[in-house]
Amino acid sequence: MATGSEARAIRVDGRDVPVELRVSARARRFILRVARRDGRVTLTVPQGADPDEGMAFVRSRTDWVRRQLGRAVEARRPAIGEAIPIEGIPRRIARGPGSRIALLPAEILVPDAAASPGPAIAGFLRHLCRERVVGHVDRLAPRVGRQAGRITLRDTRSRWGSCSAAGSLMFSWRLVMAPPEVLRYVVAHEVAHLVHMDHSRSFWNLVEQLDPDHAPRRRWLREHGASLQAWQFTDD
Repeated sequence: MATGSEARAIRVDGRDVPVELRVSARARRFILRVARRDGRVTLTVPQGADPDEGMAFVRSRTDWVRRQLGRAVEARRPAIGEAIPIEGIPRRIARGPGSRIALLPAEILVPDAAASPGPAIAGFLRHLCRERVVGHVDRLAPRVGRQAGRITLRDTRSRWGSCSAAGSLMFSWRLVMAPPEVLRYVVAHEVAHLVHMDHSRSFWNLVEQLDPDHAPRRRWLREHGASLQAWQFTDD
């Protein structure tokens, strides 16, 4: 697990780009990442490694960092009149009556009582995602002869889902913004991990049984996942 962090910077195209150094007892080498969600640059260094050597490594990859920053998706916030994808469909955000959010074919109606649409929509997406995920887990887990443990939803940056050795499943609630078949694939992927805790041929054969057309879903996440991560729902 990570044991500490500090901030430094490198020069990219005439500007200082912050680099967050994270020290990890598990790391065995320098690991450089640029988040497509917000362009954040992080370098994970092994415990006991020289941070200056880590920064020299980052500077040697300046061209790569520049390309990755160019691919970062601009942050977006939900606002009245804007459209946000929900289950793969752009829905215009509008004000509506009552005390609860209403999801319509082309709109999502936010109650007047909600001062800002962001937190209200985030809460609604979590609830909707849980409904969809639990339904798919209940349908797929019996097919592999396993019973899932606890199901949790989080707002993760690096994983769309995970499965613990105890059978607990975790999913990013942002998956409900993607087309329904993409969410179904991620659930199938994690349910398959209830049987195979690896990515062996046997694992992928089981995924194939659960979702025969999974390849386009995986490709969609690689190509469009950052656009889901770009949405910021907090007021700060």
